[in-house]
Amino acid sequence: ETTRSLLGVFEEDATAISNYMNQLYQAMHRIYDAQNELSAATHLTSKLLKEYEKQRFPLGGDDEVMSSTLQQFSKVIDELSSCHAVLSTQLADAMMFPITQFKERDLKEILTLKEVFQIASNDHDAAINRYSRLSKKKENDKIKYEVTEDVYTSRKKQHQTMMHYFCALNTLQYKKKIALLEPLLGYMQAQISFFKMGSENLSEQLEEFLANIGTSVQNVRREMDGDVETMQQTIEDLEVASDPLYVPDPDPTRFPVNRNLTRKAGYLNARNKTGLVSSTWDRQFYFTQGGNLMSQARGDVAGGLAMDIDNCSVMAVDCEDRRYCFQITSFDGKKSSILQAESKKDHEEWICTINNISKQIYLSENPEETAARVNQSALEAVTPSPSFQQRHESLRPAGQSRPPTARTSSSGSLGSESTSLAALSLDSLVAPDTPIQFDIISPVCEDQPGQAKASGQGGRRTNPFGESGGSTKSETEDSILHQLFIVRFLGSMEVKSDDHPDVVYETMRQILAARAIHSIFRMTESHLLVTCDCLKLIDPQTQVTRLTFPLPCVVLYATHQENKRLFGFVLRTSGGRSESNLSSVCYIFESNNEGEKICDSVGLAKQIALHAELDRRASEKQKEIERVKEKQQKELSKQRQIEKDLEEQSRLIAASSRPNQASSEGQFVVLSSSQSEESDLGEEGKKRESEA
Repeated sequence: ETTRSLLGVFEEDATAISNYMNQLYQAMHRIYDAQNELSAATHLTSKLLKEYEKQRFPLGGDDEVMSSTLQQFSKVIDELSSCHAVLSTQLADAMMFPITQFKERDLKEILTLKEVFQIASNDHDAAINRYSRLSKKKENDKIKYEVTEDVYTSRKKQHQTMMHYFCALNTLQYKKKIALLEPLLGYMQAQISFFKMGSENLSEQLEEFLANIGTSVQNVRREMDGDVETMQQTIEDLEVASDPLYVPDPDPTRFPVNRNLTRKAGYLNARNKTGLVSSTWDRQFYFTQGGNLMSQARGDVAGGLAMDIDNCSVMAVDCEDRRYCFQITSFDGKKSSILQAESKKDHEEWICTINNISKQIYLSENPEETAARVNQSALEAVTPSPSFQQRHESLRPAGQSRPPTARTSSSGSLGSESTSLAALSLDSLVAPDTPIQFDIISPVCEDQPGQAKASGQGGRRTNPFGESGGSTKSETEDSILHQLFIVRFLGSMEVKSDDHPDVVYETMRQILAARAIHSIFRMTESHLLVTCDCLKLIDPQTQVTRLTFPLPCVVLYATHQENKRLFGFVLRTSGGRSESNLSSVCYIFESNNEGEKICDSVGLAKQIALHAELDRRASEKQKEIERVKEKQQKELSKQRQIEKDLEEQSRLIAASSRPNQASSEGQFVVLSSSQSEESDLGEEGKKRESEA
């Protein structure tokens, strides 16, 4: 079905090429028609100018001069007419011929091969249906041989036509380039030749450009020839290598059964009941995806869920008059499907694969090795179980009073062996005997200390939109990041590890499985607010904060690998079941297909918070450096003031020691001394003042 989906893309591309080339053909045909009309009109004009002298006008004035002048014009226009005629011929050969050939030959070839491939495909489907209806009870060797030979012939014919059709579709990509470039190249070369006939001064740059285009066309043609030759050789090799695969029921000795698979894909016939005893069989493509069996009808671009095969039962059954049938029954026994494989090998491989998936072996690190260890149990599932009720009673939980744990949803049809395998893989991620909390803590209950610890916050309720009753401003208003998402709470449980996304994936699987087992479908819808400080769950109606998760405590976050609606994060908090140590709780949510966006938003918030913290530390360091510089500057200024005062005192002392110094100057010295004392002089300055 993947090949048919890819073929649909190629066929759509071929249709687009055909439509575009038809439009281009019409435009070029208009050019060609216009050139032919221009050539004919020019020739007619020249002919009329030549016949001017034969005309007899009642008022014939200076006819001789006019006649000779028009004769000269007639010669020039006649030459132009010849040039236009040559141009018309060149346009027909160089422009119209390549695009007409592409339109009439190559595009029609694609349509023809498409019809042939469709006929061969229908013949193959008819042959397969006849082969599938072979009676197991009334076997007729002659009829069986004829039907098998018919399948072989139709399958071989379909494969051959398919390869030639694919080859033509691939070659069309090269031919498209040639069909586009060659007519344009021919048109330009015809125009250049037209102008060269009237002028020899043609731009060499244009000629070089056209020469490069011509070289490119030749290179594409050579590459196309080489690729076509390679594809033809590949077709021949595939025909030889695929010859044993044309047989619908291959020899088991040449193609052994692989019983250790955890994924498989192929065509199966599904039985659909049309009445009490009547039924029809529809052939569809089936494939496994995780713990689901998917089906894809012909022409669909993607598959749809056929059945959840986690903890299911599978067995070979005798169904009406058909061979290679097996039945799949869901865990609760409410849904069952009967499918028919094409061969004995496919029959056994499908049973073994579904049996391995039902035991959830695909969740282990090495699925094939784990499947090999439990291969004996898988072989026992090939035979019908004696009692459906006995088979499914062993899969149900032992009691509803026990809290749903990781082991509750992972018990499979392996019995004790699957339980030990599941416990081995889960104990490394999820804390044993950890209850799952399916409902979110309501605002009324937030003041309870145990729940406050589990949620990573106190009992205070906050409003992210600044509408709280108090005057305290919301801490989220100043946040750079402020994104809101609609989420639905699925559940939470304590985990043992928080260093790998597998913890989130395993918690998702456990919570979803526990919800299915206990028929819990109600989910609490909230608004998830992502800021640079925290994550908040807000009630959509009252806008009251239900839970607050500090951003530094969110140590791990991831979205589901296949279902982008699911996402979760691990919150590392103090307390939990052991009050002295840190505990990690994983919260799982469902969004409107925005799991990746929420994870990206949380990552962006943590990155912004990290940069803000780094900027804050850098700012504090810069302020500390500035404070040190300012202190040093004050010390230096104080030292300079002291030195200046000392110099002033020295000058005054020297002036007072002169013999003719007036007594009033001494008074000035004393006055200066008192001023300098007030200016915080040193001890030495004070001593000198007292002596003076």
